[in-house]
Amino acid sequence: MNMKHMDKLTSWSKRAGRVWVAGVVLAVVVGRLGGFTAMAAEQAPLDIKLPIPAFMGTPTDIPESEHIEKPSDKPRPPFMAPKGTRNLALGKKVTLSDSNPINGAAELVTDGNKEAGDENVLEMRRRLQWAQIDLEKPGQIYAVLIWHAHDTPQIAHDVIVQVADDPDFTQNVQTIYNNDYDNSAGLGVGKDKEYFESYEGRLMDAKGVTGRYLRSYSQGSTYTALNRYTEIEVYGLPVE
Repeated sequence: MNMKHMDKLTSWSKRAGRVWVAGVVLAVVVGRLGGFTAMAAEQAPLDIKLPIPAFMGTPTDIPESEHIEKPSDKPRPPFMAPKGTRNLALGKKVTLSDSNPINGAAELVTDGNKEAGDENVLEMRRRLQWAQIDLEKPGQIYAVLIWHAHDTPQIAHDVIVQVADDPDFTQNVQTIYNNDYDNSAGLGVGKDKEYFESYEGRLMDAKGVTGRYLRSYSQGSTYTALNRYTEIEVYGLPVE
């Protein structure tokens, strides 16, 4: 075989090799995209059971502040999460910063009853207080819902929600939500908005963070200096 034919053969082999490599890369990319599509197909809206509205309409006197979210009359859109995601907090143990609350008991926070009414509401003393839930095992958390008190339009102050691996919140502490715009709670300035309480509760996107303990802070509201909690739900999947 002469050199000219050899050069042609070599050139053809190189092109064939490049085509083969490109085919392999394409197959890998398509396979991964298929996997992503399958993962997306496994998403489903959270099955959230809402309480009966205690008042109708939106507040008439909305304070003028860039830190307050304007309430909406539209229903909250569905929140998508992996299939099987459930409320990991239901019936779990709750610890309070206030050892002697004014009204109610710690178990009200995770008893599943979200209806408005003093008999369903935990009330802790004024200043910064927190309610902490032990999920019993680490969970991958996708959403947190909090009802402080939705009997009247009001804004809870310094709402900060964190997760951690230990009950003292020293290991792997991650902040899910923080609307403390002036750092009055001393846990850092938050970028989230203050909001009016409603029967829908406040849904917070946890973005799949992992932790065993969840702690929710507050520091009074526009209605009372006391810290009120009706229910906290933690939607996720246990980490095996």
